[in-house]
Amino acid sequence: MIFYDCSTAPNPRRARMFIAEKGLNIETRDISMIKGEQHSESFLAVNPRATIPVLITEEGSALTENLAIATYLEAKHPKPPLMGTTPDEKARIMMWTAIAESQGGAPIAEAFRNAHPAMKGRALPGPLNLEQIPALAERGLKRVDAFFTMLETRLNESPYLASEQFSLADLTAFVFTDFARVIKQRIPEGNSATQAWYDAIKARPSASL
Repeated sequence: MIFYDCSTAPNPRRARMFIAEKGLNIETRDISMIKGEQHSESFLAVNPRATIPVLITEEGSALTENLAIATYLEAKHPKPPLMGTTPDEKARIMMWTAIAESQGGAPIAEAFRNAHPAMKGRALPGPLNLEQIPALAERGLKRVDAFFTMLETRLNESPYLASEQFSLADLTAFVFTDFARVIKQRIPEGNSATQAWYDAIKARPSASL
């Protein structure tokens, strides 16, 4: 297998943490998004959509989405389980992973890409050059506030998002919560359940990668 990574971006970090949690040693090639290497001819030959991460499987497939990468690695290396062991648990983990992506990752990206000077003309990832829309950045910040409120409500009910154990859902939400620093958003003071959850995951060896 070959893993195409980027040390500065949140989505590659999700895959990197998943690989580490599985205890796998996969050949890694770092693609610098700061230098625009995702648009190089050599990388576009790997992924024409110019997005990272990418996992080249043992069978030669190029997996370009985190859920696909996680599904493949979980099937190949089921222990420790990060995507559930029963039908109900698997469904809850996928549900909370989707929630973390759509209600956490998406608005953070919306706020960042539509306001940060470095993203001028690059409001969406991929091959298209699109202009920023400031109103979307403002909306993104409001959505991030709602995401933090939702996390606190859920984590007052359960130590982890989807089950009693750390899972892909927690990994996903943790990475996005941490990345919110780029839009100057942090876990609100007083959200003690979220802070405890965040600190516990931050202490895991995979979180330092």
